[in-house]
Amino acid sequence: MKSIIPVFAFFILLVGCKEQPNTKQSAAQVIKHGHLEIAVNDQMKTKISSAFLPNLSDGFTLSEFISTRRHPISGFKLNHFSRKALKDSIGTGWQYEITGINPEKIKKIVFIKAYNNYPDMVFYHVNYVNSGSKKLFITGWTNNHIRINRHPEDNEFWAFQGSSTMERADWISPIGKDYYNPNFLGMNQTDYGGGIPILDVWRQDGGVAIGHTELVPKRVYMNLETSEDGRQADLRINYKYLEPMEFGEGDRLETFETFVAVHQGDCFITQKRFTDYMQQKGLKFAQSEDAAYEPIWCAWGYERGFTLDEIIGTLPKVKDMGFKWAVLDDGYQITEGDWHVNKQKFPNGDAQMKQLVDKIHSYGLKAKLWWAPLAVDYRSETLQKYPDILLKNEDESPQFITWWDAFYMSPSAQETQKHTEEVLDLFINKWGFDGLKMDGQHMNACPPDYANSPDNPEETVEVLPDFFKNTYDFVRKQKPHAVIENCPCGCCMSYYNMPYINQAVSSDPLSSWQIRTKGKVYKALIGKTAYYGDHVELSDNGNDFASSFGVGAVLGSKFTWPKDNPTAEASYLLTPQKEAMMKKWILLYNDLMLSKGDYLGTLYDIGFDRPEAHVIQKDGDLFYAFYAKSFSDEIDLRGLDSNKNYQVTDYFHHKKYRDLNAGRHTLKVDFKDFLLLRVHPK
Repeated sequence: MKSIIPVFAFFILLVGCKEQPNTKQSAAQVIKHGHLEIAVNDQMKTKISSAFLPNLSDGFTLSEFISTRRHPISGFKLNHFSRKALKDSIGTGWQYEITGINPEKIKKIVFIKAYNNYPDMVFYHVNYVNSGSKKLFITGWTNNHIRINRHPEDNEFWAFQGSSTMERADWISPIGKDYYNPNFLGMNQTDYGGGIPILDVWRQDGGVAIGHTELVPKRVYMNLETSEDGRQADLRINYKYLEPMEFGEGDRLETFETFVAVHQGDCFITQKRFTDYMQQKGLKFAQSEDAAYEPIWCAWGYERGFTLDEIIGTLPKVKDMGFKWAVLDDGYQITEGDWHVNKQKFPNGDAQMKQLVDKIHSYGLKAKLWWAPLAVDYRSETLQKYPDILLKNEDESPQFITWWDAFYMSPSAQETQKHTEEVLDLFINKWGFDGLKMDGQHMNACPPDYANSPDNPEETVEVLPDFFKNTYDFVRKQKPHAVIENCPCGCCMSYYNMPYINQAVSSDPLSSWQIRTKGKVYKALIGKTAYYGDHVELSDNGNDFASSFGVGAVLGSKFTWPKDNPTAEASYLLTPQKEAMMKKWILLYNDLMLSKGDYLGTLYDIGFDRPEAHVIQKDGDLFYAFYAKSFSDEIDLRGLDSNKNYQVTDYFHHKKYRDLNAGRHTLKVDFKDFLLLRVHPK
């Protein structure tokens, strides 16, 4: 066995050396990268720490291991620890190699890459080699198992969790005692799955994040668990094979590339670094069109029972209110999969749909069409025409989409792409729509497909984003400035679908908190994207424009006028009082266009700073948005130049505050619900 030198000498010897293995074994070796420290002991267990996170961990954990049908493979003994200079397409830095072997002759090899341009963040490549003669059956593997302590002054952790379930839970939330969430990124229910491959847990002084950085979706678990007293949080990435994998003599197992990061503040900086890294690896995000930032009216207030007269009669009011888009929602089609018009609504057929689009255009508005791709009704003509279009489970049953009472088309099937291009040609070329609202939580993920990918059923899971890429490319080729929205109802949107939209959306939020926090996440992951806050009627009290406005979201409404549809389940009638307030917000939005500004997501911690705060920089000014049921105290206006004086205005209520002098940028405020401030350098 090679010996390992002490830690302090190890780093001295490495200066100026390309690679230097250790020659004397010690209790622990330490990798330092920015503020992140990873200690590795002689059992290949690790401990995460950071200078700005005192008492983060109590001890070492078995952080990477494989599991069999009977037990985890453990008992590794460290026998090699080295580093060498790293230079590749991502950047420069250091690559560490850590190896060991256990009594069953399973060799564990861990490569850790630490790039200079990604401080506080390292990337893992873990391999296992069966050097013995015993055959094993591997059921899964675990990477980056970390156990952290709560800050002694905190009552709870805060977390960002990137999975999606039918509960439509908050993406960002406090985490209390005896908590458990598997955070599975495959299908969790028949309609729900996918998400963002990041798990981030933080305290008031900062936090720890883990995730995977593969370029396609993976069916991983990102487990989060807290102790019974809530004082510790346990994080790990797990992968389970569909069937136990035979692991014989000489076989090698490679896990996905994963990462560990530490940070101060909330989850924003980790998400920003993650997406920068992913784009360097090859993901390319679409830029938003100017039209994607324009306010939106949607006819969904009339629901599926809408009439053409209702929609056409509302258009003058839509224009007068300052909206720029009119969206035709669910209810125009024959059924899911058969997207030609329902002649009960459109007795003159497709020609009448074209007339509706022309009518929308005659008011100077753009027209967007609702569509549920990948869903096909079992009674549809499409299914009769394309019988092999279905995604099928292992028992050969078609995958059911509960919400639409329909079946799931396989994104791997050639017939799916052929049918989709026929539909898009109808929408864009024949009817003349300017954009698409793709809708449905089923779009976020799909299960393994045993019909179209029998040799590798998980392949369909991984190629789902290609369906949306092909859709985006096809539409934009027909209409270069088309706006493409992906609305996975209530889901934590699949990160891998995000490159193929140019308008994100809060997607059926359950609260104003979700509108604001989803906005923060999208601003981190996609940057200066057109983020649509969805219909204001979905916000708190059905009228909270301030939440969308303050985070730089596009405003929208599904108001009805001059009366509701009698078959609709709820009323969204535009009363004179609502009209006056809505006009004020839309006028202010069109004037300031904060949605095109730069969201400064690192200035305030969404979990621990009170009041809740968001900041947008635009045209040299900073626009602050504060939220609380009630607040009366001083606020700290972060992000200002300490050498400058500033003017402060509550731009919604037209109220001027005292000027801020250089070096003192605090302000006494008193507000309920929200406060919107414009800070201008003098």
